[in-house]
Amino acid sequence: MESLYFEDFEVGMELETLGRTVTETDIVNFAALTGDWNPIHTDKEFAKTSFFGQRIAHGTLIFSIMIGLIIRLGIIEKTIVAFYGIDKLRFTNPVFIGDTIKAIARVVDKEDKGNYGLVTIESRAEKQTGDIVLKCILKLAVKKKEP
Repeated sequence: MESLYFEDFEVGMELETLGRTVTETDIVNFAALTGDWNPIHTDKEFAKTSFFGQRIAHGTLIFSIMIGLIIRLGIIEKTIVAFYGIDKLRFTNPVFIGDTIKAIARVVDKEDKGNYGLVTIESRAEKQTGDIVLKCILKLAVKKKEP
């Protein structure tokens, strides 16, 4: 898909990504990168005794994967000015090793900021069961065709 400028985004526009399976390697690499070695993520025996009964992926890993899936759509690859922010981020269900997630993004607002446009996107990540595992509001500063 071509990169979209601020003017190209339409309120109500909805996009869905391909899926991506979360692996044990993803979790270990993310733990190493962030320093978050909490045993709920990295200790199989400990996790068996937890509320979830098995290891779960870091919520922030799932958020990062969701962003990557949206980026892979190509809609902002050449037009992004900045990642402006995140509102109302919630982790609503666990993601286990072997779960496949996809992202759904819906444009809910646009605001002209002069030299750029601010696009508000209601986003969610779902796993193969249809359960929503993460939801948030993304704010993206995007180039205008004519600033």
